[in-house]
Amino acid sequence: MIRTLCVTAFTSVALSMTMQAHAAAPSTAQGAALPAGTLAIVNGVPIPLSQFDDALHASHQQDTPQVRQQIKRDLIVRELLRQGAEKHGYDTKPEVQAAINVAKVNAATQLYVKDSLHPEAVTDAQVKARYDGIVASLGKEEYRPRIISVADDATARAVLAKLKAGSPFEALARAYSVAASKATGGEMPWVSFKTPVTDGNTQGLPLPVAQAITQLPAGAVTLTAIPVTQGNSTLYVIVKLDAKRPTQVPAFDQMKDTIRQQLQVIAVEKASVQFVSDQLKGASIQQ
Repeated sequence: MIRTLCVTAFTSVALSMTMQAHAAAPSTAQGAALPAGTLAIVNGVPIPLSQFDDALHASHQQDTPQVRQQIKRDLIVRELLRQGAEKHGYDTKPEVQAAINVAKVNAATQLYVKDSLHPEAVTDAQVKARYDGIVASLGKEEYRPRIISVADDATARAVLAKLKAGSPFEALARAYSVAASKATGGEMPWVSFKTPVTDGNTQGLPLPVAQAITQLPAGAVTLTAIPVTQGNSTLYVIVKLDAKRPTQVPAFDQMKDTIRQQLQVIAVEKASVQFVSDQLKGASIQQ
């Protein structure tokens, strides 16, 4: 139970940190218009629009202004980190030279970022505090939900109509959802909340989604999509409750290694956000 709660909480934290990293405003050079076919210029190096088109296609996401802005920022950060890796000689390292073509650039960038991060060490006290905090947040029941998360209300209404017509929730999740859980038909880990659910006691899920989970009988689906605002974008979430059961709480010794690993990953994510923010502050970006 706590293992899956840790995964749910980590997924939410990682998403939040990723959004923070994207939201870090790069210094933007003002002046002449960009050359034709250019997405942005990072420290004098142009990013071609073809890279943007390829990334949008590969993302399998709906073409929305929010998705376009996210992909653009991703490409700017990727180019900035590539330049940093090259500047510090990571393109000449033996483990990078063993790769080929584009893989060399990716290998150099990944190694450069890995060596540049200095995450805080996770202490035994932090692990125990995390365990105690999770246990204290649990309710009497735990729930196994599925979600379909889409980028606009029109798509949400279309999905709801297909559900009403008898289409399987899992198939629609794979076809329409923009959440990471789409690959598993929208399936989420077991999760538990104290009820009534309040802010700060949602295991990292948006409050209205957590509230909907506790109010559904097993097998039921929300009648309408739930709007969830994240940063400058709004997602529309449809929830199905697969099952619920009395909460199961394993002993600390069973979970301490899992919790430590999750806290270590979160520490790396925090260090990554800070590193990317620092790189953006010193960059010249025209877009």
